[in-house]
Amino acid sequence: MLKIGKLKIGNNYNPRIIAEISANHNQSLQKAITLIKKASKNGADFVKIQTYTPESLTLDSNKKDFIINNPKSLWHKKKLFDLYKIGETPYKWHKKIFSVAKKNKIILFASVFDEASVDFLEKFNPPAYKIASFESNHYPLIKKVINTGKPLLISTGLNKLSEISSLVRFLKKNNCKNYALLKCTSSYPAKLEDLNIKTIKDMKNKFNCEIGYSDHSLGNIAANSSIHYGASFVEKHVCLDNEKGIDSKFSLKISKLKKFKTQLLESYQSIGNIFYGASKNEKNYLKFRRSIYCSKDILKNEKFTKNNIRIIRPGFGIEPVHYNKILGKFAKTNLKFATALKWKYIKK
Repeated sequence: MLKIGKLKIGNNYNPRIIAEISANHNQSLQKAITLIKKASKNGADFVKIQTYTPESLTLDSNKKDFIINNPKSLWHKKKLFDLYKIGETPYKWHKKIFSVAKKNKIILFASVFDEASVDFLEKFNPPAYKIASFESNHYPLIKKVINTGKPLLISTGLNKLSEISSLVRFLKKNNCKNYALLKCTSSYPAKLEDLNIKTIKDMKNKFNCEIGYSDHSLGNIAANSSIHYGASFVEKHVCLDNEKGIDSKFSLKISKLKKFKTQLLESYQSIGNIFYGASKNEKNYLKFRRSIYCSKDILKNEKFTKNNIRIIRPGFGIEPVHYNKILGKFAKTNLKFATALKWKYIKK
């Protein structure tokens, strides 16, 4: 179990939702505020921003190393520095953003990408921090977050099993006890065949911590599936309904967040426990099982045969498993057609 603010995260609790704003503010503070308010109204448990400056992530260079060259990418031919400039949540917004989240009673925290951002955010006392997949091997940054004593969420996209194992060893070595890992596929949007949701269950078994799912796929199918494989929380990018931006293609429209939450809850409720037999709501249907009935009038001392007793519906008579045992026995009393056969009607 992991606790962020007053909310507990774990498989014994309803799945939690992190509404990720990322770059979907489109460089408008008012749009960021609107997203926070609507995330709260539509049922998100947490709202998350990304705190960085373009300078902390890359160099302002036109060399080919710094230009995205992938025709399949949403950001093909964009310069890294320019992309991060569009996507950043400016430092000067943070005071207002944290204030709006507090007023709207939703827990706000941030993904951090450099040590300076951690120092800056500590002014606002966030209840947790997130490390993105691309920073999951940035051990100095992770150490900096550990030293705050706050819960730590780490996405594991791109990571081999050996890398995640090394990461968990590093967390434990540095006495980090409040952490969770997220299964993530770091492509945008992520294709269903690349998600490998089954990995969540394996991660849970191997690392014995809470596992979340960071969803970059289109639609809600993957997130719902993640709950069945043990994810206790889901991170989903959200955007305003009529907005387009660098992250909107793989983001959930904020008006659909309430339905998204309902679907996750229904997925969680359907998991239940290991249970055999009739559930509480099934018990009324037991009567529709088969049982043994008199198919003719039967006189006292008459022998029970295949001609006068049958296995039929409903289920108010003796269970069919006893049918052969009853054949050849004798009636203790007169029995009318369509009488449910009971042991008290049979001579011992």
